[in-house]
Amino acid sequence: MSADTAITDLTPEAARAELDRLHAVLERADKAYFQEDAPEITDAEYDAAKRRYLEIEAKFPEIRRADSLSEKVGAAPAEGFAKVRHAVPMLSLGNAFDDDDVADFVARGRKFFEREQGLELAFTAEPKIDGLSASLRYENGVFVRGATRGDGTEGEDITENLRTIGDIPKKLAGSGWPDVLEVRGEVYMTHADFAALKARSAAEGGQDYVNPRNTAAGSLRQKDPAVTAKRNLKFFAYGWGELSAPLAETQYEAVQKLGAFGFVVNPLMIRTTSTEEMLEHYRRIEAQRATLGYDIDGVVYKLDNLRLQERWGFVARAPRWAIAHKFPAEQATTILTGIDIQVGRTGTLTPVARLQPVTVGGVVVENATLHNEDYIAGRDSTGAPIRDGYDIRVGDTVIVQRAGDVIPQIVAIVPEKRPADSVPYAFPHQCPECGSEAVREAHPKTGKLDARRRCTGELICPAQAVEQLKHFVSRDALDIDGLGDKQIAAFHADGRVMQAADIFTLRERDARSLKKLKDQEGWGETSVKKLFDAIDARREPELDRFIFALGIRHVGETTATLFAKTFGTFAAFRETAQAAGHGEEEARAALLGIDGIGETVVQSVGAFFANERNEKAIDDLLAEVTPQVYAVAAAADSAVAGKTVVFTGSLERMTRSEAKAMAERLGAKVSGSVSAKTDLVVAGPGAGSKLKQAESLGVQVISEDDWFDLVQ
Repeated sequence: MSADTAITDLTPEAARAELDRLHAVLERADKAYFQEDAPEITDAEYDAAKRRYLEIEAKFPEIRRADSLSEKVGAAPAEGFAKVRHAVPMLSLGNAFDDDDVADFVARGRKFFEREQGLELAFTAEPKIDGLSASLRYENGVFVRGATRGDGTEGEDITENLRTIGDIPKKLAGSGWPDVLEVRGEVYMTHADFAALKARSAAEGGQDYVNPRNTAAGSLRQKDPAVTAKRNLKFFAYGWGELSAPLAETQYEAVQKLGAFGFVVNPLMIRTTSTEEMLEHYRRIEAQRATLGYDIDGVVYKLDNLRLQERWGFVARAPRWAIAHKFPAEQATTILTGIDIQVGRTGTLTPVARLQPVTVGGVVVENATLHNEDYIAGRDSTGAPIRDGYDIRVGDTVIVQRAGDVIPQIVAIVPEKRPADSVPYAFPHQCPECGSEAVREAHPKTGKLDARRRCTGELICPAQAVEQLKHFVSRDALDIDGLGDKQIAAFHADGRVMQAADIFTLRERDARSLKKLKDQEGWGETSVKKLFDAIDARREPELDRFIFALGIRHVGETTATLFAKTFGTFAAFRETAQAAGHGEEEARAALLGIDGIGETVVQSVGAFFANERNEKAIDDLLAEVTPQVYAVAAAADSAVAGKTVVFTGSLERMTRSEAKAMAERLGAKVSGSVSAKTDLVVAGPGAGSKLKQAESLGVQVISEDDWFDLVQ
């Protein structure tokens, strides 16, 4: 398989390998970009990889990873700054890489609102600044707090550093601003200021700076605001978060209002009414890119009407009504110096290419994921040759690409530069972590070998056990403060934590132990007490987080939330999952009836709960923790909050996707099938088997007009 193979041409095996490659790329990039201000890939390349990742998940839902990145935004706030929870999440954007992607975006909008005759959809278009996102809170016109985006939900408090930026008003200008106004935008450094800083640092024998974006981010995170002040940072305002009153009726008008309040807004922002105008503006901005004086990596389009934005809604952690049209990147040649094997949480052996460092698109690249052994051997999952049939060997001169759909990857080798003594790479058949046999499983129906080789050691394999524990305490799972990857690895190595339940008995066991944690290197009484208190604080985890933390294959955050919403308690979810695992059709039907849950997820959940070892681990865990009852967030006056609703037949006043979005916004759960647990069926003309099933079960059936009367 070639990593630039069209998604429509991927086999399930090839798609799984590509998803694993992209997952490794994105996780490493998140840490480098958001926490270390030292990205290995550019923003444009990162977003392109994320797009391919999401498209593979959408086409092949059965291969969705338990630790899926589909809802992740940014990375956890760095240590050393106070944390700020955003009143309104700071979301990421979906991406477009060519004209067709932009046309598809506009077409999706027109289809969503197709029932509104004569409705004109307008969009704004503006440069996408390559800097650091920041949120500024104003109360009664006065700047009171500023924060980074962080993971989208929680950022770092950098108020004092932001006060040093001249483009950020301490008090709003003009009049008519809301009492509470949370302005969002991008902090950046101009090319001229970057060059001056670089020259000044070189003259003083100081550090070398890589690029303006990294430097701006590092400057904004200085502990001493005086250092930030010397960097002459800039700020463009482009949006908002929490508001006590609306700014305007459209995106364009609202941004102009921000300009009137004293913020710098980008003069290249325009309002358009067609795909052609959007693309023309993209090309105008691209042509000016080298002369703007600051870095941009694309153009952002947003639906202009704010009321329609709200109706179109969101998907995962991004708005449906906005998209970033990215600029292309480039390639470079370097030497492959080694191949390492990494063992993942599910036992997958992933080969990683170690490269002689090379700068590609302004970022230094030192490694690239090699997917699997077939890719190294120069063939895809069907055995067809790729890269003209050349395998990849240590010592090869290779071409690395970090752009579009393939980031970073080895796209070709230079055969004439291959060393005479080179030998083919022998992919290990034993796990490098535990020595257990590593096998490629055959598909039970087709007999085809899985593209991935997996360690069979499971719990005796330290890499798998440690990765599972890391997942359990990760930010999107149990989120135990102070217990990160480094601590988990150390605790597992010295036998303190071998399974999840051990985390919650750590305080008690430490009290009896002669080898106290406080006496170990890197620990003290205060830090140990903080850790134990943080662990105790997570003894009643949110249900969706708890389900996700279990690490069930194919159950990511979104799927875990669907289960939590549907069952309400872990006991109810577990009972149904156990029954499904033992082949009870009613239980399987109940799981499959959840909108968004497919056969692969049901099989995976059933297998997990049918495993006695997993059941014992859950029993041990439940002796220490009590998952919360899931509370459905709903509109205060909603008549359908908490109800399970099925839409069937042809809807005439709204599209199916808008009906689902409306119901979920009102706190209802939307199912794809009718069962005894269904509360309400909304039936339009042409309703068939679902209507008959509802009538046979005595489920309430109403018309589309009745639905609108019910929800007012």
